[in-house]
Amino acid sequence: MTIDAEKAKRRLAEKRAEIGTHRAMSAEARAPVELDQVAVGRLSRMDAMQQQAMAEAAERARARDLVRIEMAERRIASGDYGYCEECGEEIPDGRLAIDPMATRCVGCAG
Repeated sequence: MTIDAEKAKRRLAEKRAEIGTHRAMSAEARAPVELDQVAVGRLSRMDAMQQQAMAEAAERARARDLVRIEMAERRIASGDYGYCEECGEEIPDGRLAIDPMATRCVGCAG
């Protein structure tokens, strides 16, 4: 099987758009937590701070995925996309459909 570069580019573009949507939706959750004890009780404020921390962690994961997308686009341009960086075998299309940024086959990733 040969890697379909256009399909790969489309999958990566869809993933990038999905990340952009999630970034926009979580912007408010990442905003600084109001520390006014009159407006919000102590436990509610702690809960808000925990939710903010979780939103920030998710944002860091999205940023890592954007880097992985850029790296995958470079591999497409160089002709290395879709091949395992460890064993050199072709990564099955099903794996690339789930994770278009995958750099290893299932055997080497495990």
